[in-house]
Amino acid sequence: MREQAIGYEDIAEADLATRRGTFRAVAFRDPLDGNEHMALVRGTPRARDSVLVRVHSECMTGDIFGATRCECGDQLGAALDAIVREGTGVLVYLRGHEGRGIGLVAKVRTHILQDEQGLDTVDSATALGLPVDVRDYGPAVRVLRYLDVRSVRLMTNNPDKVDALESCGVKVAERVPLLAAASDDNIGYLTAKRDRLGHDLPQLDAPSPQLGGTGG
Repeated sequence: MREQAIGYEDIAEADLATRRGTFRAVAFRDPLDGNEHMALVRGTPRARDSVLVRVHSECMTGDIFGATRCECGDQLGAALDAIVREGTGVLVYLRGHEGRGIGLVAKVRTHILQDEQGLDTVDSATALGLPVDVRDYGPAVRVLRYLDVRSVRLMTNNPDKVDALESCGVKVAERVPLLAAASDDNIGYLTAKRDRLGHDLPQLDAPSPQLGGTGG
């Protein structure tokens, strides 16, 4: 990743009142990918270590419409709840990550293959000649640097996300699980994430899992 800071002309901050309380909304245009992203900041993470952080990939179907095929909407809500409980933390919402980076139209096309041919989330992408995951976490790294976050406790089940941030210079002091309950709608998706993509999802082998905990 090329070193490039977010310019002050490409960032704006304001308080954002939500149902969970007030956050500091940090909207920024990334200098490399050109997308406009958002960081929601609670408390004062500046110059602190081990800040509770969620780097969340955009998922219109799950985050906005509450789709149950994936656990994205549940994770988004649980991460915000965890940050509120903590009192200090950051949620970085990355746009342009729809369908692990393939885009909304392509993602819906993979859903057709999953429904009609029984392909999983990996094979349905490759069957269309698409990559499995092309997400770039550089924008999250740059906004965390702008916020002067020294190290993070990263809410994720994906060890590759930890590696991606650390390879860009963000110290991950701890990986905090963010587990969603399995259901008939998402069990295939979660199982593929565990077995094909290496996500740590122990709730698939445990009865009555709950989303949340001290870190969401």
